[in-house]
Amino acid sequence: MSDLFPPFAPDPNEPRKRLFKPVPFRVIVPNIITLIALCLGLTAIRLAFEGRYEPAVVAIVVAAVLDGIDGRVARLLKGTSRFGAELDSLADFVNFGVTPALILYSFLLHELKAIGWIAVLVFAIAMVLRLARFNVMLDDPHRPEWKKNFFTGMPAPAGALTSMLPLYLSFLGFPVGPAVAPIALVYLLGLAFLMVSTIPVYSGKTIGVKVPREWVLPIFVLSVAVFGLLVNFPWEMLTGITVFFLGSIPFSVMRYRQLARAEAAKGLSNPPPAPPDSEPPSAA
Repeated sequence: MSDLFPPFAPDPNEPRKRLFKPVPFRVIVPNIITLIALCLGLTAIRLAFEGRYEPAVVAIVVAAVLDGIDGRVARLLKGTSRFGAELDSLADFVNFGVTPALILYSFLLHELKAIGWIAVLVFAIAMVLRLARFNVMLDDPHRPEWKKNFFTGMPAPAGALTSMLPLYLSFLGFPVGPAVAPIALVYLLGLAFLMVSTIPVYSGKTIGVKVPREWVLPIFVLSVAVFGLLVNFPWEMLTGITVFFLGSIPFSVMRYRQLARAEAAKGLSNPPPAPPDSEPPSAA
């Protein structure tokens, strides 16, 4: 009778089947960078609550730098994944939507009471809507190649860095008191509009793909100069970068429209072939 129902006794020498495949380390590295950036964003909120605004701003700037690195590292190591893309979007919402708005509210917008808080909510919601639209547009297979050089609306890191312009000016010694709060509120709402708008903003993703040989040494010298200025004069540089970026948006719109008109003209000169006429049905 025992032969009919033998006890379950697996071979101890037989290797166990793994339920999940091991994950390559090259896939983990970009996610680690994203998590470090997220930790910096959350730490910036704590620093702002303690009244230490300068290190809080530095933390967000470093988080923005890491945000620009993690995607490039993932593509370089061939470690892109859907999980990493979703994690990056969630980290961007916290670092560039929630954190700068809370810092600006703690620094200045609290003077306006509920109106200032409403501006914070609008900015944060605009950021999450902008990120959601960005993720959807990545899956569009019919998007022309030249449009990949432009963001639709202001990108998340740029929105965060430009939103802290009142803090930069305060660090430079400009009087940023309660009288400036309404101006800061209008400025923050304007940035929220730019993020959810369809205004094209140049992305610069193709910069550095192929560099002419004669430009290599000047680029090295310019990079060292920019780094030295940013370390020694951080608030002057961040103020200048913010003003330069906002001033470049009209030129981005002009360039986008030029390329769009060129594509439309090319489509008119090369119409798609007409489908063949269908044969009339034969008489019965």
